[in-house]
Amino acid sequence: MKEGEQQRVPLRERAEWSDVTPLPQNDGPNPVVPIQYTEDFSQVMDYFRAVYLADERSPRALALTAEAVQFNSGNYTVCQVRIKFFRLRLFLFISSLLQVWHFRRLLLESLKVDLNAELDFVERMAAGNSKNYQMWHHRRWVAEKLGPEARKNELEFTKKILSVDAKHYHAWSHRQWVLQALGGWEDELNYCTELLKEDIFNNSAWNQRYFVITRSPFLGGLKAMRESEVLYTIEAIIAYPENESSWRYLRGLYKGETTSWVNDPQVSSVCLKILRTKSNYVFALSTILDLICFGYLPNEDFRDAIDALKTADMDKQNLDDNEKGEQQNLNIAQNICSILEQVDPIRTNYWIWRKSRLPLSA
Repeated sequence: MKEGEQQRVPLRERAEWSDVTPLPQNDGPNPVVPIQYTEDFSQVMDYFRAVYLADERSPRALALTAEAVQFNSGNYTVCQVRIKFFRLRLFLFISSLLQVWHFRRLLLESLKVDLNAELDFVERMAAGNSKNYQMWHHRRWVAEKLGPEARKNELEFTKKILSVDAKHYHAWSHRQWVLQALGGWEDELNYCTELLKEDIFNNSAWNQRYFVITRSPFLGGLKAMRESEVLYTIEAIIAYPENESSWRYLRGLYKGETTSWVNDPQVSSVCLKILRTKSNYVFALSTILDLICFGYLPNEDFRDAIDALKTADMDKQNLDDNEKGEQQNLNIAQNICSILEQVDPIRTNYWIWRKSRLPLSA
């Protein structure tokens, strides 16, 4: 027992439960993969089955569900690993826990419990296991019942979770639901900016930023935000050109408007700027390649910058081609693919494939 914790009294020794006959789990005479529950967990679930089948709507039943889900927080992951290859047993185990959460919601409504207190309870649960998806579903139900008054608390709750785990899927999903269902858009773009100041490589924050500029009812939509967001993103790219998230975000700002993307000089200019540094230029090159494939015509400045990135082996190959008279004007798109084959080895086969798919006029 941890320091500061009180000795837990088993249910069968509590006077308030003396009138209830626990209902053991029935796995049949020859269970294939019996789960070795702890004695305390088994006892709580035995009493839960009894009150659940009796449909008892009482404060003690509500307290019992709290004990059951607290055991779940500690045991769910262990049990999942133990039986991950036995889907039927896993389904039965999860189903029983879903029953606990479902019955708890019925009790909350029947007993007219203060739902703000329930949010506090869930927050304590999250401190032990914040990736329990059943808990997040339950919290959404509570917040939905409370309505807009829960908005501030829910945004703060997810902010606290994300400060520990910046890529927490459930927290981001819940936060987006809160914004759409309860509001709170006003400060969300600033929140994204804060996160990106802390970590410009936080792809979840970039994703949330895009969610905000395209969904917020106060910003006017993607077209209205494009110019300012392009400037913001270009600054991020210049600071960290190796960050794939900012390049993808830049491309996303022109979603559905490829022509605008190809013709915007800000896009090609930032690519040229990075290429001239001869450092961390993989995403600049790949962006230029995509632009060319959609009709962009690179000028001599681009040709010079790309030629400066070619290796000695590539120069020799091109010289051989010239001697054969096969190429008088080097194909810039093919050169880009050749460079990427060498400087982006993890995707070498991809760049070879891209080169094979280039039109002759590219």
